[in-house]
Amino acid sequence: MPPALAGVRRSRRGRLVLGLAYTLVTVALTVLAARHFASTPWPLAGGEPVLLVAAGLLLLLAQALKALGWGRLFRQTERPSTLALAAGNGGAALIGVILPGRFDDVMRVAVVRRYPGCPAGVRVLCFSLVMLGLIDAVALAPFALAGATVPDVEVAVRAGLAVVTAAGIAAATLIVALPRLAASKTALRFRLGRWVSPQTTALRGAWEALALVSGCWLVRGVAVFLLLGGLGIGFSLPRALLFLCAGAVAAALPIGPAAAATQIGAGAASLVASGVGGPEAVSAAISLGTLGVLTGTAVIVFAAAWKGGGVLVGARLRRVAA
Repeated sequence: MPPALAGVRRSRRGRLVLGLAYTLVTVALTVLAARHFASTPWPLAGGEPVLLVAAGLLLLLAQALKALGWGRLFRQTERPSTLALAAGNGGAALIGVILPGRFDDVMRVAVVRRYPGCPAGVRVLCFSLVMLGLIDAVALAPFALAGATVPDVEVAVRAGLAVVTAAGIAAATLIVALPRLAASKTALRFRLGRWVSPQTTALRGAWEALALVSGCWLVRGVAVFLLLGGLGIGFSLPRALLFLCAGAVAAALPIGPAAAATQIGAGAASLVASGVGGPEAVSAAISLGTLGVLTGTAVIVFAAAWKGGGVLVGARLRRVAA
């Protein structure tokens, strides 16, 4: 970190300014998302309120599980707070409405890195996202396998789910082999290998992350199941599995239009492939995307308010004590 910036972060006024700046950026992102949804019809108007609220609460729980799982991929001395990681995921959900795919990962790094008290550098955060992507692939594989075995599914959809399952198996193999590969003499000859070796997640941390991220996907699957029922499409576990896997695969694409739009399109296509009418499928996909943005907004606003309020209260207490 540059000495000037380090000095700003150590000073009381500097921490106050950084906390306020973080809050202002959060408000700006929220306003942009609100303007986006203000220009489109409200997709949740025709749903069952109780089921929609339940789905939203489950998505909030999924955000928390994802942040906890992500945190297990850091060394103890470099691990950001769970609230910082949750705020990063929330910021990614917001920016996905506006910018193309993969900008959500840039947003994750930016939000977590700028969150007050974050001990991890940009390179460590980027490497953790690579590991999180592998963990995601492994956690999604059982759901894809279950979806591929569902009857009355088109051959193309079944083949796509088989590819997702195979990718999860390959990711699991890489996670298991990576600590030994990074510690090998060949890898340690290179500067990158010497940096990656201590950053590589131990198998215990990887299994803990996998359990938490798997819980995240399970909770999201239940949320989709409830949402489909609440929108009148029907409580269908196979459709929920297809929708979940399609959205995850779309999120993993290296390029594309706005990340949220890509996932909505993939989710709608999966519902159409399972026999749902086009307008109903698009409405359901937009509804889930809207809930995702709303829960992401709630998380990042809460994180900013919590940290900003803590900074303001701390400054007031120090002023009173002085």
